[in-house]
Amino acid sequence: MDDKQERTDEPARQKAGGPAPNDVFADTDEDQIWPADGRRLTLHVGVSVRERRIDKYLHGRFRNLSRNYIQDAIKSGSVKVNGKPVKPSFKLTHGDAIEFVVPEPPKNDIPPDDIPLNIIYEDSDVIILNKQANIIIHPTRGNVHGTLVNALAFYSNQLSSGLGEFRPGIVHRLDKNTTGVMVVAKNNIAQWKIAKQFELRHVKKTYFAIVHGTPDLTADRIKAPLGVHPQIRAKHAIRPEVGKESITFYEVLEAFRGYSFLKMMPHTGRTHQIRVHLSWIKHPIVADEMYGGKLVYRWQLADEAPAAEDPIISRYALHAACLEFKHPTTGQEMKFEAPLPSDMQNLLDMLRKYRRI
Repeated sequence: MDDKQERTDEPARQKAGGPAPNDVFADTDEDQIWPADGRRLTLHVGVSVRERRIDKYLHGRFRNLSRNYIQDAIKSGSVKVNGKPVKPSFKLTHGDAIEFVVPEPPKNDIPPDDIPLNIIYEDSDVIILNKQANIIIHPTRGNVHGTLVNALAFYSNQLSSGLGEFRPGIVHRLDKNTTGVMVVAKNNIAQWKIAKQFELRHVKKTYFAIVHGTPDLTADRIKAPLGVHPQIRAKHAIRPEVGKESITFYEVLEAFRGYSFLKMMPHTGRTHQIRVHLSWIKHPIVADEMYGGKLVYRWQLADEAPAAEDPIISRYALHAACLEFKHPTTGQEMKFEAPLPSDMQNLLDMLRKYRRI
């Protein structure tokens, strides 16, 4: 923690009958990271705060703790304002004193699974993966094995705690069938610093997608707010009234008869953002059946009679090709790339063979 973000004067406070030595006074409104180890903090709300919910305020101050984790802490009585328990919706103002006993993290054990990992780079702070298809990121109630976190637990015992929830190492996520570059943090400081870069949109992300049709413009910006689908919880949709700001830039790299190969550069990082945005402009990703994409067969591309064949690609054609961010310790700009996976490369080769304009 930066010295400017923390003020401690333990001898003086003890002499004056103040708080116990494990209290920490944090007098600024700058973001901080703190270990979830039961330590008691006292925070003084700065002049810039007016009528802000306490759960949002604490999440803003401690980005290494999830908002759900903080809300549970408030409900459990671990947070007081001016000496009194409050609800997560309590509105803070300048001068309020917050007492925050940071709860111990949940004691969840992740069962290790011997799942191969394609590691691009590793040092004492990060692991850079080329994620394979058909693997979800972390365990859920219905999937306690076979996830990327299970594979990481088998590979290493040096991972971050996971933003207050037991998702060790996980800074950001890719969808189950999205392949490509993904960063994993090996300690909480690295996780917080990289997560902050994602939040501030300082991370540069580049994806490749193969879609149905060809957009009218060879490059453009898609700006449409995203939210959970009103009827289907597993899906997301364009929600003008309640959705969050979502921006994706694209560039047409190659156009074919009926298809195109796109470079996608998401400015924001909403769930299913690229998939929904492409579907919204009427160019869904090939094989993305959730959002209007269709399976593609060789006989279709070759304009031949239907045949009993497997589809050229059996998962949606989306790949996280490049990730650029500053190293959490050195501050050095780092760039990591993952080559197009074989199924997408095979589809692209087929399009070049049969569907050139």
